[in-house]
Amino acid sequence: MTKFSGTVLFTAFVSLSALAFTYPTIKTVKLTKGKAVNIRTVEEKRNFKAVAFKVDNDGSKLTWAAKKATGDHNGEVKISNGNFSVENNALKGGSFDIDLNTITDADVTDQAQNEKLVSTLKSETFFNTGKFPKATFVIGSATKTSGNQYDVKGKLTIKGITNDVSFPATVAVNGKKLTANAKITIDRTKYDIKFRSKNFFENLGDKVIYDDFDLNVNLSANAQ
Repeated sequence: MTKFSGTVLFTAFVSLSALAFTYPTIKTVKLTKGKAVNIRTVEEKRNFKAVAFKVDNDGSKLTWAAKKATGDHNGEVKISNGNFSVENNALKGGSFDIDLNTITDADVTDQAQNEKLVSTLKSETFFNTGKFPKATFVIGSATKTSGNQYDVKGKLTIKGITNDVSFPATVAVNGKKLTANAKITIDRTKYDIKFRSKNFFENLGDKVIYDDFDLNVNLSANAQ
């Protein structure tokens, strides 16, 4: 009986060894309360590993657009820092800073008027960049809806004031490259920017500046 059992055990050991060499990516199988549980392969684990992406400041572009009763203005502002976390090729989190001292206007062609407008945007009347040189957005959640489409929720801080914002975004991960595109509509009055807002001042006539402005975000990031 002992000899027969030893032979069976040896044969079983050889068979298991052969299977291990035939399927090198399959890890051991655990028995939990009599049930077999497959452990992910090494490759699957790599896919689920979080990967950090750093925003390419020069390869990214942020534009802004605001409206008033008599027209509109638009321009650019630069990213100063940013990063994203990706897991299994899906966006999981991240943040980016906006350097408000880099704000420019693109529609006013007269140089003196252009400089006056930009100076006003940087003043205490608007963003007060001397005291608050940057704005920050931090992702709270990123829910994939379909393909590369996400519903993004997070917190935006301007002038030291933080509010919740949400918006749809397109985020694509291709190897070591990530691109993100979104349009964020912001109510400036929530950040104590109330200059010529009809909700806070009366009899403005055609001097009204509308509360909402748009920030068009086009980010490019590289895996670290």
